[in-house]
Amino acid sequence: METDLELLERWRQGDKGAGEALFARHFAGIFRFFTGKVQARAEDLAQQTFLECVRNRDQFRGESSFRTYLFGIAWNELRQHIRREVKGGLVDFDVSSLDGLATCLTSPSSRLDRSNRASRLRQALAKLPVSEQVLLEYHYWHDLDAPALAEIFGISAGAIRVRLLRARASLRGQLALLSADRSAPDQEDDSLSIGR
Repeated sequence: METDLELLERWRQGDKGAGEALFARHFAGIFRFFTGKVQARAEDLAQQTFLECVRNRDQFRGESSFRTYLFGIAWNELRQHIRREVKGGLVDFDVSSLDGLATCLTSPSSRLDRSNRASRLRQALAKLPVSEQVLLEYHYWHDLDAPALAEIFGISAGAIRVRLLRARASLRGQLALLSADRSAPDQEDDSLSIGR
């Protein structure tokens, strides 16, 4: 199997197939990167990343891996996308979270995507045992740490951490079931991507 650098060199010399093989090798990773952040635009941004790579393929100097170079382009594409979507365009990426920026995004597809994900999360939480649902909500939505939760639930902080692990696993399972239900042939697929 040829290395990325060998494929890149053949591509630079005009072998279109080598470029296609290089992109095929890395498309899933780049697509997954965007899906976890801007699901509604993931495919467009992944394609834009590869288009930018095509435009600048001769600028890659081999000081890092090709994969690192490609993820650098993806990072730039994500920042440009967010700046275009946020009202005012000024974003401090060292301070702002995607969740915090969600209220500023102007794209109707971004708002719909957030609404769909929130709805699916509420549905999945409602299927959990009440104690798991409350535990997750207190921890993530009300910023209560393990010692505070231990006091509320009357158990040790260590036991709370174990319960949080189990509750997160249960939630992921419920979200996966909802995604599987939504992927049935006679239903629309607006499945939620779950970061792990």
